[in-house]
Amino acid sequence: MLQTQYCILESLAAICKLFGVSRQAYYKKRQRSSKSLLHQEIILQMVEEIRKVKQWNRMGTDKLHRRLKPQMKIMAIKMGRHSLDRLLKQYGLQVPIRRRKAKTTNSNHCFKFYPNLILGLELLHPGLVWVADITYLSLLDGFAYLFLITDLYSKKIIGYYLALNLKAESAIKALKMALDQWIQVDGKRLIHHSDRGIQYGCPSYVEVLNNKPIDISMAQKGNPYENPVAERVNGILKNEMGLDDVFTSYEQAKEQTRITIEMYNHQREHKSIDRLTPQIAHQGSGKLIRRW
Repeated sequence: MLQTQYCILESLAAICKLFGVSRQAYYKKRQRSSKSLLHQEIILQMVEEIRKVKQWNRMGTDKLHRRLKPQMKIMAIKMGRHSLDRLLKQYGLQVPIRRRKAKTTNSNHCFKFYPNLILGLELLHPGLVWVADITYLSLLDGFAYLFLITDLYSKKIIGYYLALNLKAESAIKALKMALDQWIQVDGKRLIHHSDRGIQYGCPSYVEVLNNKPIDISMAQKGNPYENPVAERVNGILKNEMGLDDVFTSYEQAKEQTRITIEMYNHQREHKSIDRLTPQIAHQGSGKLIRRW
């Protein structure tokens, strides 16, 4: 047996000599490889734990890396964002993008259209511009419609209502939820921005806005890029945080919506607001740095 081990060592020495490396370097590299595989397994398990939470099961690489960094530091694991992305890709753990299918905007109506008042507007405080939009949730027997009001500065969802219809009264309920917590900033008027959907142009909705110090703003026809924050919030709630699942009932969808919006406001960081959560950004003021 000793002779066999000696032959193996001699063979290893010959191979190392052939490639111009020492046996010590070979053993160190093998040790590093084993350590790297161990670290990768630890990272994969931590990713799995994070994604067990329904709202985080589609969390992307950048946010995963930021969330894992404190734990990696404690365990002396060095892995950059690009390395994490390659690891997730290697194991098929990258998040697939799901496409929306239902149409929620009907702009073919006879009500007044308003100009876009927020183009090029720089905000330094919450409570100055709200953006409104509607998205749908899938039920076993149809759809539910989520009406959202989001503060443009902080990205915080300040009003919402889940309905089984697309009536203006459902949009008004989301609006009133936002108005109940609105504090006017230094006497300045609020701007309410939306697409040209019939819900936002109808007399009953406009009346609520006109009874407050609020100016009405709308995106131009067929241009989603003039209401990008509202579209982005919809995408986060559905494509990233799981609201595009098929719910067994309206009650289940309603409760899951409540939980998801609470997590979005208090836990989900945004690059567009200096990597803060919407709730924290909503409590501050000043210029927020974009981190992209």
